[in-house]
Amino acid sequence: MTRVFSGIKPTGHLTLGNYLGAMRQWAAVDQHRAEALFCIVDLHALTVDHDPARVRRLSRQAATLLLAAGLDPRLCTVFVQSHVDEHARLSYLLECVATDGEMRRMIQYKEKAAREQRRGGSVRLSLLTYPVLMAADILAYGADEVPVGDDQAQHVELTRDLAVRFNQRYGHTFVVPRATHPTVAARVMNLQDPTAKMGKSDDTGPGIVSLLDEPETVRKKVVRAVTDSGRDVVYDRESRPGVANLLEILAACSGGNPETLGGVYESYGALKRDTAEAVVEVLRPVQERHKELCADPGYVEGVLRDGAERARAMSRPTVDAAYRAIGLLPAGADSGASMLNAVP
Repeated sequence: MTRVFSGIKPTGHLTLGNYLGAMRQWAAVDQHRAEALFCIVDLHALTVDHDPARVRRLSRQAATLLLAAGLDPRLCTVFVQSHVDEHARLSYLLECVATDGEMRRMIQYKEKAAREQRRGGSVRLSLLTYPVLMAADILAYGADEVPVGDDQAQHVELTRDLAVRFNQRYGHTFVVPRATHPTVAARVMNLQDPTAKMGKSDDTGPGIVSLLDEPETVRKKVVRAVTDSGRDVVYDRESRPGVANLLEILAACSGGNPETLGGVYESYGALKRDTAEAVVEVLRPVQERHKELCADPGYVEGVLRDGAERARAMSRPTVDAAYRAIGLLPAGADSGASMLNAVP
């Protein structure tokens, strides 16, 4: 069976973009068609300044929302990255295969480093190397597919390069994964800046719809969304990004086609009202289930504990094999016997 790995970073409140672009696909399709692992990648949240208590709180919230969105622990594995040591174990080996140049060419690193430098600050070393940790997340499980948005495709390409390089140098150890991309609403944009992704890091902004926003808050944010200078409702991502974003959100929520929906509306106001109501309705069952799960925290803890156990059992053989392949001495009684019997 195909194995799929996906991760979500607890650096902010999960958004409508996370749900429409990834989580809904994971619940409706991926967990049914494949052996799927869904991971809260909390180690990645440490690459920037952070409040430890907030990281813990957002990690729990992310896990709860994944379950509220429809992930079923009977069908898939839901776990927290830091609960499985194999991620960190494998990351160092892959750092010994990756190059400095590869890391510095990563688009997200270049953008974030440049932004910090303009502010007179500096970035953490972990921001430079975290694509290797991401590669370890994927390769440890022998994942065949990695569902990602366009902004993460470069990281999957790096993962493929590292897997191939390791296999060529030290013997076949890793499955070489491929990226897969959702076809609809793969990248929901900010309502106030439709040229920018609706990201978690700006989770308090008016352009971001959180999965836990109250219905009236959702309506206000959508109604106040930036549109374009024209007056007709036309789907054109390049020249009319504001209207296109609303049409794509409406299409993703209603099951329609953004180009077809563009011909239905005669005003921005009507489009915004219908989009707002569609978002409220698509979030309603997620919010209701989230409330139920919050009332039973022991259930979520149990899911994460069982998920970590399954993830360790799945990843440890591959990581142990990588340790042997790269030349590290095995631990335990067997290695002692081997040393005693070794030829001087």
